[in-house]
Amino acid sequence: MLKPLDYVSEPEALDSFRVQVRQFLDEQMASTPPSERARSWMGADESFSRKLAERGWLGLTIPQSHGGAGKDYFSRFVLSEELLVAGAPVAAHWIADRQSAPLVMRYGTDDQKSFYVPRVCRGEAFFCIGMSEPNSGSDLASIRTRAERNEKGWLLNGSKIWTTVAHHCHYMIALVRTSGQAADRHRGLSQMIVDLSLPGVTVRPIVDMAGDAHFNEVFFENVQLQEDALIGTEGQGWEQVNAELAFERSGPERIYSSMALLRLWVDEVRAARRSDAGTDCLLGQLLGEMAVLRGMSLAVTQELVNGQSPAVQASLVKDYGTDFEQKVIREIASWLAARPDFEASAELIRTLAYLEQMGVTFSLRGGTREILRGIIARGLGLR
Repeated sequence: MLKPLDYVSEPEALDSFRVQVRQFLDEQMASTPPSERARSWMGADESFSRKLAERGWLGLTIPQSHGGAGKDYFSRFVLSEELLVAGAPVAAHWIADRQSAPLVMRYGTDDQKSFYVPRVCRGEAFFCIGMSEPNSGSDLASIRTRAERNEKGWLLNGSKIWTTVAHHCHYMIALVRTSGQAADRHRGLSQMIVDLSLPGVTVRPIVDMAGDAHFNEVFFENVQLQEDALIGTEGQGWEQVNAELAFERSGPERIYSSMALLRLWVDEVRAARRSDAGTDCLLGQLLGEMAVLRGMSLAVTQELVNGQSPAVQASLVKDYGTDFEQKVIREIASWLAARPDFEASAELIRTLAYLEQMGVTFSLRGGTREILRGIIARGLGLR
């Protein structure tokens, strides 16, 4: 049965850190319009990522012995929240910092830890996640990409799809089959670190409706990996990937993807003095839901601080959070449609138009609703 989480508030000692981050972002983002900020954590800027690294803000939870700051997950929550609310272009380093480096620290060899993790903390190594595949989607247990042992290590063949920012990354942590067949489901799965510059690797961006390319197809054709490409223990990839997904699904990036739109809409409503019962009710509802989601995400952060792997609770946050992000877009669009006399700025229309095109992806990334609700149902003992 799923254990309920207690209410958690962030430590007051982090208030000064939040102010420091906010001041930095005010300087860096002063000229960035909301329609660009709406890219949120999907916007990649390697130079911005390295500016964070220079301040010691990458690898906050990584031990100092491996180049990190040695702080707890609440510090990372504060940093992540400020970056996302500001719409900072964090996609280049985001996955490496959020889950790849912690995964290597938890399951990797000493050599893997000393080689990859300090590079992540310096903003020199960017990672993507190789999970979903054609004809598999979020059903990760059915993957077919294989890594077979040979005299040089592992020979990798197969493909991945919907791989976020792979075209900006140096490495992929791929979930692959090292024994058995797809019908064996969880058995025989392992995780490999793949250098994306190796011969036989092809990264092909997928252009979306908004004209951007956040997702990619990645193909492996006889890619030769060294023996030390394996992370953890062969055949335990399913356990490892579930621990990794707890990092991916629990964070505030499942709340704030529509924040640029919400903030701009509120500013324009206030400037136009268009306060009425319906508007106040909508704003109160959205802010109330956001507060609940933030509390849930903080509770999951507390579990991570406690050394737990709250996969089910993280799935709840992700499912509820992406629904909220999409709801913000729908509700503001409906509000504008019902008030044709409201003179919305061109920037508000641009921001809304972009998110209406991209919002459909929010409930796909990090696992579809169907997969997440299956995980939640199992956690509740319902299946």
